[in-house]
Amino acid sequence: MTPGNNGASTPEDDDPFGYLYADGQANGAQPPSGGYGYPNSVNRVRAVGTRQYGQQPQNAQTAPYGQVPQQGTYSQPNAHYAAPETLPGGATTAQQQVPGGGGGGRGGRGPNHKGLLIGAIAVVAAVVIGIGVAMMGGDKDKDDASDEVGTNPTQSQESKPSASASKGSAAQKDLPEADAKALRLSPGLTTATDFKGAKADGGVYVTGFNQVGAKVTWTVDGIEKAGSYRLYARYSIPGVDANATLLVNGKANTQPMGLKNFIKSPKGDWEKGWQTSWAPVTLTKGTNTIELACNEGNQCDAVLDQFWVGSDS
Repeated sequence: MTPGNNGASTPEDDDPFGYLYADGQANGAQPPSGGYGYPNSVNRVRAVGTRQYGQQPQNAQTAPYGQVPQQGTYSQPNAHYAAPETLPGGATTAQQQVPGGGGGGRGGRGPNHKGLLIGAIAVVAAVVIGIGVAMMGGDKDKDDASDEVGTNPTQSQESKPSASASKGSAAQKDLPEADAKALRLSPGLTTATDFKGAKADGGVYVTGFNQVGAKVTWTVDGIEKAGSYRLYARYSIPGVDANATLLVNGKANTQPMGLKNFIKSPKGDWEKGWQTSWAPVTLTKGTNTIELACNEGNQCDAVLDQFWVGSDS
């Protein structure tokens, strides 16, 4: 041969593997008689696309149990070989599907988020209910405490006596009471109905008390037992504290009776200034004289509505 002219040649001479291709076979290419590669390799030489997989080779050899079977054609698996996982007691490699589980598989279901959410809501609800019960209990304790405070009003506290206070306890249910208009009035005092809110009969109250020397006198009858009592007075003030001298059987108490603005009524508003106060008195059995006077040093800008005697217990 000379450069540029390789001469006539057959496909098998040009390409020793030409018999593997369709065009080589069409031109008469044949596999070499001696074979290539390893011994017996000619037995596995096939045209491209003609090899069948998954079929048991016909020349598979068998061997007694416990002996290693002889390898047939190179790289062909022995038919009697079994993977360890297929033998009894062998390792299991197949994955088992957990019912309801499997976060990432197509067939598996994700975590039970709905159940977790319901559980979380239940916990929060329990905490909220517990806090609400605790707060309600705290409020009740406060209410109970506020009910106890002021059950025994002093001279400087407002008192709104109940029926038992105004009419006495069961043992002294006939303790005296009177409208201020029915008392003996000193000169200069008069009655009026201009300010609404008086509880005396006809809404009548005593006015003109804001002057030195003014005095109302109440003769109290029917005291069954000597002892300590309370004198209650209902009055109205124009939003400014007042006071008066209290005398029992001609003897003045050591402290004046306070007619204070306990309810913090607006200044100048007589109709919103109605309230109650009390002072301790010591009465004898039978008849007693109680006087409320505006003396020097008193601040007496008040109108008087009612008086009553109550138990000191």
